[in-house]
Amino acid sequence: MVAAASVVAAVGTVAGMVSALDEGGGKDRARPKVTESPTLEPLPAVPTPSASESSAKPSPAKSSAKPKPKPKPKPSTRRPERPDNTAPAANSLYRYGDSQVLDWVRANRGDARRPLIESRIADQPAAVWFADYAPGTITSRVRAVTSAAGGRVPVVVPYAIPDRDCGGASEGGAPDLAAYDAWIEKFAAGLGSGEVIVILEPDAIALSECLSAGERADRYASLARAGRTLKAADPKARVYYDAGHSGWNAATKQAGRLRAAGAASAASSDGIFTNVSNFHRTADEAAYARQVLAALGGPSGLGAVIDTSRNGNGAPADGEWCDPAGRKLGPSPTLRTGEARIDAYLWIKLPGESDGCKGAPGTFTPGYAYDLARG
Repeated sequence: MVAAASVVAAVGTVAGMVSALDEGGGKDRARPKVTESPTLEPLPAVPTPSASESSAKPSPAKSSAKPKPKPKPKPSTRRPERPDNTAPAANSLYRYGDSQVLDWVRANRGDARRPLIESRIADQPAAVWFADYAPGTITSRVRAVTSAAGGRVPVVVPYAIPDRDCGGASEGGAPDLAAYDAWIEKFAAGLGSGEVIVILEPDAIALSECLSAGERADRYASLARAGRTLKAADPKARVYYDAGHSGWNAATKQAGRLRAAGAASAASSDGIFTNVSNFHRTADEAAYARQVLAALGGPSGLGAVIDTSRNGNGAPADGEWCDPAGRKLGPSPTLRTGEARIDAYLWIKLPGESDGCKGAPGTFTPGYAYDLARG
């Protein structure tokens, strides 16, 4: 069975959770429930070159039964801490100071599990999701992350494409593509002028069978515009497009979709991302990513980033996706992989935030985090 998955997004925090729903046709999809996002206290405005200023995949499930949608956790609205500037900033990823794991670490200094969770998970940089359609605040919320990065490289995830998740548990997003285009312009206005990695719309390309041919073409055209808008606003932004994962669509099929969405153009793309919220091994994802890039064509500089947050032991053999036992952390986030055409290993799904079996859906679960950290 070919498996696909959607990811869970929590705006302003590093968060992720998944719920599996069967779409039919022999393909199981995991779809998160995304609800209201928090209001971040914006940091002082910083100049941006944007003209708009004048904002999991589980492995195959054995059953096609539809579990209940899973709500996302309540994120913190605390002002994020300033970055630790004692470490070199060049070519290093930024750890945002507002996340559930950090909240737990601060509140549980005496817990025996705390040192391992803190050192192996909380101290690692991870992605920040923007999953709600809130055009009035998206610029300031993105800027709150990018302006605090202190020369490090933040990872941000815009997740508001219309008809998101094919009407599954993570349905939502902008009301239409025109509104989405305007939202992306506001998102881009918050990027600033420094280096930033943008994970553009997980599942928007790999999971699009629910759309008609015309609707898919319109979505792909909008994603191509989004990439151009993001890179025009911040020439140092690195924009990556959705390639699903190695257990989903064939490389040639996915490459054709990516090409239609502008992923082969240097004006809109720096490459692709794979394995978001999934468990597939890094070597398998790297091989798949290279196959997709070869079929995609485009500039030789296009690369790939891989979500390695929970893939240390690979996908479970029985197809379990909900907090499966025996998983462990994958390679730490880095911009130096030593692998041809693999630009980074990233933690896009934050380990320790439950899929809904070892803890409340989408909330940080210390027992689960501890198991992942111990491996």
